[in-house]
Amino acid sequence: MEQYSCISTAQALELLDNNATVADIRDEQSFAAGHMPGAINVNNDNLQDFLHDTDMDKPLLVCCYHGISSQSAAQFLAHQGFDEVYSVNGGYESWRIDYPDRCER
Repeated sequence: MEQYSCISTAQALELLDNNATVADIRDEQSFAAGHMPGAINVNNDNLQDFLHDTDMDKPLLVCCYHGISSQSAAQFLAHQGFDEVYSVNGGYESWRIDYPDRCER
């Protein structure tokens, strides 16, 4: 694909319910305080493992704080070979507001 798309939290929920992978690029403390269900906290320390261990055929949702830095991360990950990559508009803050019952700690 080598491109990504920006999607709403509603679209992200639909993909998540259909077994998408979630890469959360926020810092460890923010991730520990709450994240999307099943999210993987991805950073420079574990990026290579994430790329090696993650199914690139499944849709990949990229989440940050507000949906801005996830766009460049999504573009990078699209270039790494993922078939479908999406940046979540509004990031985790929008997800937390829209789906408070779908947040994990």
